[in-house]
Amino acid sequence: MFQPKYTKYKKAQKGFMPKGISIRCNTLNNGKYGLKTIEAGKITSRQIEAARRAIVRKTKRIGKLWIRVYPDIPVSRKPAEVRMGKGKGANEFWIAKVKAGRVLFEIDGISSIEAKEALVYASSKLSLLTKFVNKINN
Repeated sequence: MFQPKYTKYKKAQKGFMPKGISIRCNTLNNGKYGLKTIEAGKITSRQIEAARRAIVRKTKRIGKLWIRVYPDIPVSRKPAEVRMGKGKGANEFWIAKVKAGRVLFEIDGISSIEAKEALVYASSKLSLLTKFVNKINN
C-alpha cells in the first residue's frame, strides 16, 4: 500500500474537507483516458491499491497506468474500549483529500472500450463518485 517513507511529523491533525473544484490536476497529462472525481472527499491507500489492482486485472497489464493521487495524511485511532486521555492513538491508515474534478488515474495504450470498462470497474472500489474522461471531452 502507499504511504510516505518519511514525514516531518508522525501524526497530523484532522484538518477540514476540501471545498470547491480542483484547480490543479484536473486535466489529463499523460494518458488518453482517465478517472475523475465528481465530489470531494477522502480516499484511503487501501482504496487506491484496490482500484489499481482492478485496473491492472481488467487491462491484462497491457498499456500504461498513471496514479495521480498519493495518500500523505496519517489518520490515528485509539483501540476500542480505551479510556479518555493518555495521548493520541497510533497511526492506522493513510488518506488523500481530493477536491471535485481531480483526475485520479490515467491509462494509455489500450482501446477506449477496454479503458472505460477498467476504469468504471475501478471506480466501484472507491468511496467517491467518479466519471470516465478522455482527451477529447476532458
